[in-house]
Amino acid sequence: MTFELRGEAVAAAHSLEELKLVYRILHSHLAQHTELMDTHFLIELQNFLHRQAVAEGVDSSDHSAWDAWLGNVDATPCDVRLRRRRQIKPDGET
Repeated sequence: MTFELRGEAVAAAHSLEELKLVYRILHSHLAQHTELMDTHFLIELQNFLHRQAVAEGVDSSDHSAWDAWLGNVDATPCDVRLRRRRQIKPDGET
C-alpha cells in the first residue's frame, strides 16, 4: 500500500479488499457526513468498485449482489431499505 504525491494529486495503490472496506465505512456514515457525498474521491471509488464488480460478473444494479460483493454480510434487503429511505440534504438536515 503506497501513497505518492503527483503534482497536486495523490496516487495510491491499495488492495481491493481495503478499498471495499473504506467504501463500506464511508457509505455507512454518509448521513452524518453529507460533505462526503459529492467528493471526487467517493464518486471515483464507487465507480472503480462498480467496474471491478461487473468485471467479476456481479450485477452491480442488484443491491443484494453488490452488497455481498462489497462484503456487507448482514445488509438490509432492498425492499426494506426503500421503505426506510430518507432524503439526505447536503446541509445535514434530514
